[in-house]
Parts: sequence; structure tokens; C-alpha cells
Amino acid sequence: MEIQPIEQKKKSWFDKWYKFFPVVPVLILIISLVYLGFFFKQQGDFIYKDVSLSGGTTITLKGDFDSEKLESSLKQKFSDINFRKLTDITTRKQIALIIESPATAEELKAAIEDTGFKITDENSSIEFTGSTLSKGFYRQLIIALIISFVLMSIVIFVLFKTFVPSFAVILSAFSDIVMPLALLDFLGVRISTAGIAAFLMLVGYSVDTDILLVTRALKKGEGSLNQRIHRAFKTGILMTITTLAAVLPAFFLISGLPDSFRQIFLIIAVGSFADIINTWLTNVGIIKWYCEKKGIK
Repeated sequence: MEIQPIEQKKKSWFDKWYKFFPVVPVLILIISLVYLGFFFKQQGDFIYKDVSLSGGTTITLKGDFDSEKLESSLKQKFSDINFRKLTDITTRKQIALIIESPATAEELKAAIEDTGFKITDENSSIEFTGSTLSKGFYRQLIIALIISFVLMSIVIFVLFKTFVPSFAVILSAFSDIVMPLALLDFLGVRISTAGIAAFLMLVGYSVDTDILLVTRALKKGEGSLNQRIHRAFKTGILMTITTLAAVLPAFFLISGLPDSFRQIFLIIAVGSFADIINTWLTNVGIIKWYCEKKGIK
């Protein structure tokens, strides 16, 4: 019995199953879109907005104190209130408690002091954002996100000049935004202005590996199609791992990191994981099929 070379085995497995690669990512995308549809029907928006986008008061209480008693008391007085604890990564000691509510600064401050916590300039900081300003800023950010995606799509079509490769790149970039958005909504994460900026970054970042893949796959004369895809994979996955190696330690290990930075790092990390399956399953399957169809070997 003749033993098939290892490289040929790999090639045969890839050639046999590549058409099924997009199945799981596409199912995840469909589930994400359905979930976002139900979410929009219930909430009237596609995200949970923090006070920077909806308007309200943010009070940061510094130090280690009985935060559970404070949270329990405030929840009885305010129906829409959010709490976030900042803790030391090594000792797990509480550094601060961040309280967000649509209430005015005076109302929230009075309710906190009613629990026995005396607010001073040394142990707290207070920020208030008007609802009109926040809603206007949110609208501008969404418009900027849509415009950036449309312009990116136009550039992709101009670059490749053919529908299928361009569609594959745009589909992957779209999925890289929709999947993290659905996951953050499911986890109840309140998106801030920094979070919207992170999604803007994803529009540009997510197409890098897709353009790398499509460009190398369509470029004849540099080995076989499978070899070109494999080289693109090695380069692209290294890019993504480098990004994850930068943002994940910063998210988990740096104590006292501003919440806006933590949210940016979280969205980029989730978007990077989404990019792995969308580029190297969905996009690879589509591009491999396209090249086979067009006789690009």
C-alpha cells in the first residue's frame, strides 16, 4: 500500500473540506443578527449605552469600603443604575467603585450620603453629561462608523475590481463588527464613546488580514494556490496573535486602568477572535472556491 506524503495529505484534506469552512461562522453571524434584532426591538437601540452616550452622572468613590451595602441601598432608589468595581490585580482589594445613573449629580450624591458615605473632593470625583449633548455625540459617532464602513467597501471594490473577492472581504469585516457587538450586548456591557471608537478601529483593522489573504491568493506565479493561502495564514495569524498579546495582558493585568481603555482593549480582543474565524474559515472558503472556479492555481 502506497503511503501518501504528509504535504499531499494536508492538501487533500484542505481541498476536500474547504467548502464547508464558512458554515460555522455564517451560522454565528445569523444568530448574532437575529439576537441584535430582538435586542433592538426590546431596547430601541443596538447597544447598552453608558452615561457618556445617554447622559447622566458618573461618581467614582475611591477606597475600600462596604460597596455591597451601598449598591443595595442605591438600587432601591434608582431603577436604572450601574456599578463597576476597580480592584488591585494582586491583592483583589477594592480601589474604587464607579456609579453611573441617569439621575442628576445632586440626586445621586444625596442618595449616597444618605447611606452614611461622606463625599469629599479627596475620596470621589463627579462627572455629569447632558442627555442632549450625549445623544448628539452618539448620533455623530454612528454616522462616522457607517461612513467609514461604506468608504472601506468602496476602496475594496476599487482595489480588487471583481465582486466575489470584494464581497468576501466586506462580509468578513461586517461579521467582525456584528459578532462582538452581539456578544457585548449578551454580556450586558455598557458601551461608551471609547467603545464606539474601538468599533471604528475594527473597521480598518479587520480588513488587513482579509486583504492579505485575497491579494496573495489571486497572485499567480508564487507557488500553488494552497501554498499562497498557507503563507498568508502564517503572516495573518501572527498579526492577530501579536494584537491579542498586546491587549489581553493590558486588560487583565494592569490595575487602575481607565475604564475607557479597558473597553477598547476588550472590543479589539473580541474582534480579533472574530477575525480569526471570519478570515481563515469564511474568507478562505470563498476565495479558494473563487480561485478554483476561475482556474487560478
